[in-house]
Amino acid sequence: MSRRLARWVLALPLALVVAGLSGCGSGRPAGTSASSAAGGAKEVTVFAAASLTGTFTELGKAFEAAHPGTTVRFNFGSSATLAQQITQGAPADVFAAASPATMKTVTDAGLASSPTTFVRNKLQIAVPADNPGKVDELKDLADPRVKVARCAEQVPCGAAAIKALAAAGLKVTPVTLEQDVKATLTKVELGEVDAALVYKTDVIASAGKVKGIDFPEADQAINDYPIAALTKAPAGELARQFVDLVLSQQGKDVLVKSGFEAP
Repeated sequence: MSRRLARWVLALPLALVVAGLSGCGSGRPAGTSASSAAGGAKEVTVFAAASLTGTFTELGKAFEAAHPGTTVRFNFGSSATLAQQITQGAPADVFAAASPATMKTVTDAGLASSPTTFVRNKLQIAVPADNPGKVDELKDLADPRVKVARCAEQVPCGAAAIKALAAAGLKVTPVTLEQDVKATLTKVELGEVDAALVYKTDVIASAGKVKGIDFPEADQAINDYPIAALTKAPAGELARQFVDLVLSQQGKDVLVKSGFEAP
């Protein structure tokens, strides 16, 4: 075999691997930045708390309109889970968390710096529209006959619920612990529980599917939401621009309209 042929044979497996990657999914290797996509297409990937689904989707559309040819892709979920995914190497450009504690996981790993608190969020008791459990205040959740859903303790909405219940001196045993606030609210919407402790913004976003009940202890368990462009963001400039949009007056108007509070 000639030396030239030998080199070609050795190079063939690598070429096949590269070709295989190029043919998967979106047409480019996973994790490639927006700027390297074919045709000059651009993407910015935003990891955001589940409670930001509606507002960030709206802001994403506004961002795309202001940046023709750019796509904003979202990964919504539990802030704790998202933080873990980021520290494990998931490709992301922006992280918006529902608590400083979950953001700290990312900053401690050196993957974000100088996060900015952009909104705050307060809990409400969510009940089905017909309120079958006759829940009127927080202490009603301690009644063993009332089926309660709560976010898991490691999730920001769960940590806030525990703090609020402690402030009221109440012990509540939930029938289910969910991994994010949207899943918790769904239990109420489906009538599987009588009540849940969720954010006021999620009650508003339900568009009448559930009823929200304020309670004074919620003031002692308000969650600050920080946002940061990630230090290893594949689309660094777009990441900074998206954060700027969230912090702008336009961003504040969208968020406050949906029930968030200014920091």
